[in-house]
Amino acid sequence: MRASRSSQPLACVVWLLCVAGCLCVPLTCLWATHADNPQLSDAVGAIEGEAISVQGPMSVDSTNGLIKTILRSGSDVQVKSGSAHIDLVEGGNITICGPSHFSVLKSGGSLTIALDRGTIHGHIEGQLSLTIYTAQIQAHPIAIGSGPQDFLVGLDSSGTMCIRPSKGAVRIEQQLTGQNLLIPQNGDVSLANGQLETLKTSPGQCGCELQLSAKTPEISTQVSGLASSEELKKKAAEVKPDPPAAAPPVKDEPVYQVFMPPLHYDANAKVQQDYDPSLIVLVRRARVRPTLIFQGKVAGDPVVVQAAAPSRGPASMQKTEAATKKPEDDTTWNRVRTFFHKLWSPSS
Repeated sequence: MRASRSSQPLACVVWLLCVAGCLCVPLTCLWATHADNPQLSDAVGAIEGEAISVQGPMSVDSTNGLIKTILRSGSDVQVKSGSAHIDLVEGGNITICGPSHFSVLKSGGSLTIALDRGTIHGHIEGQLSLTIYTAQIQAHPIAIGSGPQDFLVGLDSSGTMCIRPSKGAVRIEQQLTGQNLLIPQNGDVSLANGQLETLKTSPGQCGCELQLSAKTPEISTQVSGLASSEELKKKAAEVKPDPPAAAPPVKDEPVYQVFMPPLHYDANAKVQQDYDPSLIVLVRRARVRPTLIFQGKVAGDPVVVQAAAPSRGPASMQKTEAATKKPEDDTTWNRVRTFFHKLWSPSS
């Protein structure tokens, strides 16, 4: 009995150690998972747009079935057309009107945008420090008190830069000379080629309207039906076939070709040898036309229709026979015989 009583506390201790080991395994797995996927300290914000291209560091976040692209420090963004929208992690948003090309760098609470071309419309809330760099100008929005910052900064392909702070001010600095200016709230200025001496007011030059809408577009359903016979006839009458293209007129013009002997050049010779002009042949190609060109219609000889001879009676036949016989009797011999007959006849 004593042995059994001493074994009971040992069994309890072993059981407690097993339970503690089972609890430590999930906690160790969770700690390892958290170490593999740490929170992104260099995350800039979620970007969305219709025609954008992102290169470099980035991550994908899926929330409530929506997939978002998270920009990180070092991301290179190109807005091909339309606009892009960035919801910043610290609060606020940035709208980029395309075509635009820029890159983002983040270090702690400072965000830097290197702008190559395009227009940026920023709305900053909180303690985020934003700086926009171009090839020659550095623009830094400044808040008035603890209020929000709203500004427009644009750079076109010709090198003209426009700045318009709506809330707060913007300090610009020439990176090569160190000159700086403070553009007050509601100011609208532009400068060319990064020279502060060319600064001038240009209201309306900077503009970037938000083209993305948070409201989900309504989807309308349309049910189509078969077209009636009248509609088909009307459609067929509207569609007219294109007239055939007229063939270009054929020009029977002669073609001339010149055949020349090959040219010869000798670098060592002081005087180049000329070719014989008699070897030049001029060939003329032409279409030979016939000497006789007849146009019209050829018809045969006219056919003459003879009228039918009328029928002859007995009297007419006798006259005809007499007329035919008369020429036969009217000969020299008949005349002599008739003369002697009359001479020796009794009536004489």
